[in-house]
Amino acid sequence: MLREGYLDLLGEAGDPTGRGPGQRLMVSRALPLIYERLWRPLGGRVLMGALGPSMAGERRIALEMLEIGAGDTVLDVACGPGNFTRAFADEAGPDGLVVGLDASPTMLAQAARERPGDGVEYVRASATDLPFTDASFDAVCCFAALYLIEEPLLAVAEIARVLAPGGRVALLSSVSRGPLPAGVANAVVRPLTGVRIFGRDDLTRELRAQGLTVVRRRVSGFAQFVSAHKGV
Repeated sequence: MLREGYLDLLGEAGDPTGRGPGQRLMVSRALPLIYERLWRPLGGRVLMGALGPSMAGERRIALEMLEIGAGDTVLDVACGPGNFTRAFADEAGPDGLVVGLDASPTMLAQAARERPGDGVEYVRASATDLPFTDASFDAVCCFAALYLIEEPLLAVAEIARVLAPGGRVALLSSVSRGPLPAGVANAVVRPLTGVRIFGRDDLTRELRAQGLTVVRRRVSGFAQFVSAHKGV
C-alpha cells in the first residue's frame, strides 16, 4: 500500500519494532523532526566519544566502504529519515536505484518529504525479512540500527542474501569495550535503553558465516564500523 510517499508492506498489524525505549522512540512522531540535526549527532557523540567522526564523517566512511558507482543498486537498511539514503543516491546517479527501508512509518514519512528526486524509493518492511530477491543489490548499508533490531544476526543474514556477487556491505553498530564482557554490559544496558551491546567478534563472525569477506573494521569509542565484500 502506498502511504505518504513510501510503500508500506507491513500495514497496521505488522510492527517488527521492539518494545524497548530506543525502539519506541524510532516510531514516535517527534523524533523524525529532530533526528538528523539533533538526535543522531548527539547519539554519535555518546556512542563514539568527542573524537569520533561527525555525521558528515560517518557518511564519508559509508561511501568509502560501499564504493557506490554510477548505475548501482543500493539498499539502506533502517534508513530513518533518509539522511544517508540521499547521499547514496547522489553517488548512484540517475541510472541507479537507491532503496531506503525502515520499519518506522514516521521516519519514512519524513524521508519521503525530503526525497531529492528520481532514483530513490522508500519501503516499510522488516530488516529481518527483506522483501527482495537474492542478489538484488550492489551495496547494502545498515548504520546505527542493528543494536535496536530484535534479531540483528538474522538481519545480517538477510543483508548477505540480497547482496549481489561483488557487492559491498557497510555496518555501524555498538561494540563492547573495557573490562566487562559483552554479555554483562548488554544485560545492564539493553533493559534500560533497548540498545544491544555486541561482542567484538559477533558481527564479523556472522558476516564470515554468510560467506562474506570482512575487509575492514574500525572501532571508535563504543562503536564499530565494519565493511565486507561478497565474492564474485
